[in-house]
Amino acid sequence: MTSSSERSERDRAIGLIILAFAFFAMLDACAKYLSGWHSIFQIVWARYVGHFLFAMVIYAFAGGTGAWKSRQPALQVVRSGLLLAATALNFIALQYLQLAETSAISFTIPIWVALLSVPLLGERIDLSRWVAILVGFIGVLVIVRPGSGFFHWAILLSLSVAIIVAFYQIATRKLAGVDSSHTTQLYTALVGTIVVSPVVPFYWQTPEGAQLWAMVGIGVLGGIGHYLLIISHRWAPAPVLAPFWYTQIIWMILIGYLVFSDLPDFWTLVGAAIVVASGWYLIRH
Repeated sequence: MTSSSERSERDRAIGLIILAFAFFAMLDACAKYLSGWHSIFQIVWARYVGHFLFAMVIYAFAGGTGAWKSRQPALQVVRSGLLLAATALNFIALQYLQLAETSAISFTIPIWVALLSVPLLGERIDLSRWVAILVGFIGVLVIVRPGSGFFHWAILLSLSVAIIVAFYQIATRKLAGVDSSHTTQLYTALVGTIVVSPVVPFYWQTPEGAQLWAMVGIGVLGGIGHYLLIISHRWAPAPVLAPFWYTQIIWMILIGYLVFSDLPDFWTLVGAAIVVASGWYLIRH
């Protein structure tokens, strides 16, 4: 492969991952909007059913029947359950917090991954990374401001989401060399759909108008976003793409302002910047 074609694939991958997080920001906006009319169970169900249908169309054809076969089915189910729990808690938090606030707190995920990799993966953390972790937690304190009038209990939900997603990412790393991305995505969508579907009839409210479009969009946006992530990682290595995950907060601020007239305050942005710097350092090292 020529260096020019490598650069071309890298540039396309960066563009796709930025677009993926734009879709995820719109997904969260749909969930926040729907929470005013519908239960969390129905919103989560729409998220996973839409993703499952999208995965069936894309991955089943691409991966064939082999996409359903996993060498680690138990770990696939655990991983999918972790993402389901994180999704539900995130949607609850979005009822009370701005999109930018939940996004800023989600940037602590690399910090939790670094901490959990010691007992779960046997990795060692040197002094510089311990300092980066400490700086990251200082950034969290700036965002949440415990003891101040700005603190909201839903922030604890967002922190819980970040920790759960860290476990989810570690499970994903363990599966990376075992199952194909097609298999992992199918399990992700299938497990969520199976778990939530029996509960939904008890909380069902028929969506109308804009609610219906948001309900459909929440699943499609999630499916497309995850598909773009997979394609981008085929074209460029993770260290190249990792810094662009932080473009999510730009989309969150923009969509939060356009849809909900929300703007994050100064200290939320300062804390987010500190956490981003810490997370970026951990990812690069």
